[in-house]
Amino acid sequence: MKVFILGAGKVGRGLARGLRAHGDSVTLRPARRGIPKQRIDADVVILSVREKQLGVLCTDLASSGVLKKTAVVVHNAGSLTADALAGVRGACAGVAQMHPMISFASTTFFPSLTRGQCHVKGDAVAEKRARVLAKHLGMTPRTFPKLDTVGYHAAAGLVANGAAALAAIGAELLVVSGVPRADAPKMLGPLLRSVAENVEALGFPDALTGPVRRGDAGAIERQIGLLREKLPDAVPLFVASAWAQLPLARALGDAPAESFDAMARVLSAAMQSGARSEKGDSSKPSRSGRARRSGLGGGAPRHGVRALTADRLTRSRHVIAATYG
Repeated sequence: MKVFILGAGKVGRGLARGLRAHGDSVTLRPARRGIPKQRIDADVVILSVREKQLGVLCTDLASSGVLKKTAVVVHNAGSLTADALAGVRGACAGVAQMHPMISFASTTFFPSLTRGQCHVKGDAVAEKRARVLAKHLGMTPRTFPKLDTVGYHAAAGLVANGAAALAAIGAELLVVSGVPRADAPKMLGPLLRSVAENVEALGFPDALTGPVRRGDAGAIERQIGLLREKLPDAVPLFVASAWAQLPLARALGDAPAESFDAMARVLSAAMQSGARSEKGDSSKPSRSGRARRSGLGGGAPRHGVRALTADRLTRSRHVIAATYG
């Protein structure tokens, strides 16, 4: 299949690499070069640009006359439907969303697309070709007729971007615990990969592991104590994570109910202690020397990690408890 990709950023380059590996003919054009003057000889035109650029780009494409009437146009934006391409509909055979649920973080290193999921939805002919391209990439094309694309994209961001941020904080904890900084990502990468494999193969709640699943309140209490000493700004996030795990652990039932009740008491005490600390230190952030060196102390984290209140943590864990509790 002949593919023209406008946008040579992380996603555009990643898709071009994958499609070329399959044997597709791919032309990759940086968006900064604009729409080409000559006719685009492609079966599929992929607009791999920022969401805010799509409207103007579609208008320009439609008026330029460079699209073949038999071509289809797709975009890679996760939170937008095919209607984001309405401006170009009359100039081609059809339009669709083609969003790979994959984390693209670099223009030089590309993640494996194999076994990835790709949401495709739009006009029939465009959707059909997008499904073919997804399969060429080794991905599974999916179409959810009533999908809320904003919620879908938020879920993807929560897991992908949230996992990266969580791993960054985990890396700081490894560093203050004695692991060389250069080694921390090498240790956490395979760990995250194993979590992904468990989630894909086992689903929830079975993918959960660790002391919360085992109902080991003592271990969690010791870990919170260590965090308060070595990386205090990470305590609220650690507690929030443990609260989110608790309904999953209860659903699995690997420990007696009393063990999970004890866990809840430990977490509640940690929340109350944190709230008192925030109230008593509202004029300035608490920063140990190690937290300061790690970059987790001070202004920005105070409005992020440390700004988690007991009420917000409670509401957050209820989301999971409603399903698994």
